[in-house]
Amino acid sequence: MSQSSPVIASACSVGTVGTVVSRMRALAAVLPERDGVAVFNRVYLTVTEEIDRRLGTGEFPDPRAAAALDVRFAERYLTAVEAAEADRRPPACWRPLFQLRRHPGVRPLQFALAGINAHIGHDLALAVVDACHAIGCEPADLEDEFDHVGEILTALEERVREDLMPGPDLLQLADPLTHLLGAWSLERARDAAWAAARALWSLRHCPDVAGEFGERLDAAVGFAGRMLLTPLAR
Repeated sequence: MSQSSPVIASACSVGTVGTVVSRMRALAAVLPERDGVAVFNRVYLTVTEEIDRRLGTGEFPDPRAAAALDVRFAERYLTAVEAAEADRRPPACWRPLFQLRRHPGVRPLQFALAGINAHIGHDLALAVVDACHAIGCEPADLEDEFDHVGEILTALEERVREDLMPGPDLLQLADPLTHLLGAWSLERARDAAWAAARALWSLRHCPDVAGEFGERLDAAVGFAGRMLLTPLAR
């Protein structure tokens, strides 16, 4: 199993939703506005702040389970950022974003979608497994929380497209960005993440097989991310 793509997060990295929000705000304060990681970080910070707000108002069926899932989910991303900043190799799913974060031919919407692809396609499945280990439950016990977070993410994707999509006078049918947007779906990525989480949980007593599964998932999501970040002529 690759060190850059662990199936189970280290127990020492556990924090709170407020902690991960603070860490993302700190990143937002230092990253250049047009940096690709900064674009995704702004998007994800909005999601995490909304989840934190809803936890505070009691909107989640099981707040403890929802917080466990959200924290472990966020820490997957933050650990990847820390790895890149320390010149270590982040998981394969994140490498395209870190490698192309300053490319002038990549548009902000592409950076946002590439980050969402990495985080949903790879990190979410592993975060479900992490949370199950942490609170002693099965993936089925987290399904309501998974779906509730998914609803927030879907609303976010719509907002991202509205905020970062070029205007209709710029985004023509022939624009390559139109085709990239049509090739990726958050709903399909969520469904795949849930299936992967259940598979990884079933393989928890077979660490070698689970590790190989996680590495293959990581590589496949990274490949999709590289396609999303194809530099486009303006």
